[in-house]
Amino acid sequence: MKKYIQDFIKDLETKIEKNHKFNEKEIAFIHIKISDFQHERLIHLLVTLFYAIFALFFLLLCNYHAIFLIPFLAMMIFLIFYIKHYFFLENAIQYIYKLYDKVLNLVKK
Repeated sequence: MKKYIQDFIKDLETKIEKNHKFNEKEIAFIHIKISDFQHERLIHLLVTLFYAIFALFFLLLCNYHAIFLIPFLAMMIFLIFYIKHYFFLENAIQYIYKLYDKVLNLVKK
């Protein structure tokens, strides 16, 4: 998904730099892609929260037995990567919002 979003952004930036004449179909396509990316972001937020809750759960269980430290550490490793990916999604989608605004400004001119 990361490569897909980066390619989408690069393509959109190229079209904006070349003052591409966007038609209604292309604008609707961009809007649909933003919606798809928002859905992806929501799913990753839920998964990230799921891992965070389970990591805390295993941390609490570490008070009762040290063996629960192993799943806690595993959850923390996954959580770090999920947070990193979630921040990429968040920042990329916000940047796409800005590009979408530029496209709408180009159409108005």
